[in-house]
Amino acid sequence: MNQFKCMVMALAAATIVGCSGEGKEKKGSDFEVKVDQFADLQILRYQIPGFKDLTLQQKELLYYLSEAANAGRDIIWDQNYKYNLVVRHTLDGIVEHYQGDRNAPEFAKFLEYTKRVWFSNGIHHHYSTKKIMPEFTEAYFETLVAGSPDARFPLFGDIKDATALVAFLKPILFDPTVAAKRVNQEAGVDLVTSSANNFYEGVTQAEVEAYYAASKKANDPTPIWYGLNSKLVKEDGKVVEKVWKSGGMYGKAIDRIIFWLEKASGVAENPKQKKALDLLIAYYKSGDLKTWDEYNIAWVADTESMIDVVNGFIEVYGDPLGMRASYESVVSVRDMEATKRIKAIGDEAQWFEDNSPIEASHKKEKVTGISAKVILAVQEAGDAAPSTPIGINLPNSDWIRKDYGSKSVQLGNIVHAYDEVASKGSAIEEFAWNKEEIDRARRYGPLAGALHTDMHEVIGHASGQLNPGIGTPKETLKQYASTLEEARADLVALYYLMDKKLVEMGVMPSLEVGKAEYDSYIRNALFLQLRRLENGDNLEESHMRNRQLVAAWAMEKGAANKVIEKKMRDGKTYFVVNDYEKLRVLFGDLLREIQRIKSEGDFAAGQALVENYGVKVDQGLVREVKERYRKIGSAPYSGFIQPKLVPVMQGETLVDVKIEYPDNFEKHMLELGKMYSLLPYIN
Repeated sequence: MNQFKCMVMALAAATIVGCSGEGKEKKGSDFEVKVDQFADLQILRYQIPGFKDLTLQQKELLYYLSEAANAGRDIIWDQNYKYNLVVRHTLDGIVEHYQGDRNAPEFAKFLEYTKRVWFSNGIHHHYSTKKIMPEFTEAYFETLVAGSPDARFPLFGDIKDATALVAFLKPILFDPTVAAKRVNQEAGVDLVTSSANNFYEGVTQAEVEAYYAASKKANDPTPIWYGLNSKLVKEDGKVVEKVWKSGGMYGKAIDRIIFWLEKASGVAENPKQKKALDLLIAYYKSGDLKTWDEYNIAWVADTESMIDVVNGFIEVYGDPLGMRASYESVVSVRDMEATKRIKAIGDEAQWFEDNSPIEASHKKEKVTGISAKVILAVQEAGDAAPSTPIGINLPNSDWIRKDYGSKSVQLGNIVHAYDEVASKGSAIEEFAWNKEEIDRARRYGPLAGALHTDMHEVIGHASGQLNPGIGTPKETLKQYASTLEEARADLVALYYLMDKKLVEMGVMPSLEVGKAEYDSYIRNALFLQLRRLENGDNLEESHMRNRQLVAAWAMEKGAANKVIEKKMRDGKTYFVVNDYEKLRVLFGDLLREIQRIKSEGDFAAGQALVENYGVKVDQGLVREVKERYRKIGSAPYSGFIQPKLVPVMQGETLVDVKIEYPDNFEKHMLELGKMYSLLPYIN
């Protein structure tokens, strides 16, 4: 629940210097960040500045961790939908081997669909989770398969030939009622049976909740995250877990992850890092969630290493019940200079907690072990690619965070890439109300966005505490837990961005930075983010819900004073902040209430907030914002082609690691499919 995924203007950075595929250095201005755009997506690249200056041991460690990351690629595809791997192998085969007319308009539509599926790690949109519908016909799909005789199509079970494969895939691809939504958050329906993800099979929501209600220990101060690493199924009338571990479900991919993690452990930077890696290996071998907790405690304790990795079943957005986690990995190296700002914020965590507007009983008496840094992504995989976070705060377990602390990071080179693209766009001129707003955004917007991310991850997620005896948020707040947690962290950031404390700390020059972020947040939450919806849709994704909840609640409560005002000019809509100080007070009021909801486990109040403020949208605004964005040619979503780490060998000895920066999304996806296809077609 603690990844900050959004298209924000990011910290303006100095010119980046990195290694090209040929080993030559390129200045950031000579490096093409944006390499493709299709549908509602744009494909970007990022560089890894300073990679060539790392020691051989550090490069070797990064290479092994990157291979471990990619070894789990098949897992996220299968988790997202049971038949995604069948679909991917079929699409890959056609793209590589189709002998027909590749210049035909129908083939262009097919290739666009395939790219969208690659981007989303499956047939459901990565953000809305709605099924992506092809814009080519079933008959043309038959032509594509028939015209690819050299393709090794996925044959399994009763699917003995290409004809049977086409018949099997037609409803999966073309019937809008089959697997319509990967994650369904609609109120009043069975969230398990109505969601197409592969976390459950043959069970209802009531059966899932009853299974874990019987499993958990009452008043356990150190509870495991029940269901985190398994699929729940019904076999012979009995509900059972199929654990993701070596020898279990996804075992072939996990064994490969273990292989590379063991090599990484052999070149670890220090004993703390090695201990954490060894515990991660032990967890993957056993599937024991107590070992997972031990690993997280050891991982939090390692604050000295230059190199770090997130690897495992981490975030629960893909499960409508917030129990089961998607596979992901982020491999990184610390950016020492950029870390100074975020570390300064982390060092003041106790001050922020003490001065929070939440109730005194909901504050932590002692904020423990917040480690904050800026990192440079080296490799991202699973649920972290192609769409990537810009900030991470882990672990997610509340008791570990309270007793042992957490790690908060901003992905500096990812933020820089977003900033490079944003600096060339014209959205601010189109959607800001006046020149004052535009000038403030141009001058302070990148820093404001970066500080919001810092405060959200470092302070927001680490703040507050549960009342004694209250269950974890996924137990008490259920399907609303993720939305409310993201709203809470956003509100912490927003509240303090208009506090002179940040000026006194030297992390921002004036409160104009806070005003720039208030402008941006309200504009995005009430209007701009709606461009991601299809006409007729309401909000279901947790981050989109949380942003609208915050802004719509504040707009309603401040309506009498016109704190936020909807204005019209030349037939166009604008959302304008008129009183920043009063808006800050409103943010503090809502923060206090959402912290109370979390601390007390008040499901009814949490449900009311989300359903009343975070779900329904004005369809007229959806149509307007989509049309205005269409005219300026801007895509609402971005993702990345990952760098390629290439080992240089002398015999069996690794003597160097080089960096290549692929610039063709299609070739990159096909290569990943060939190199890391480790699981059966059906799991």
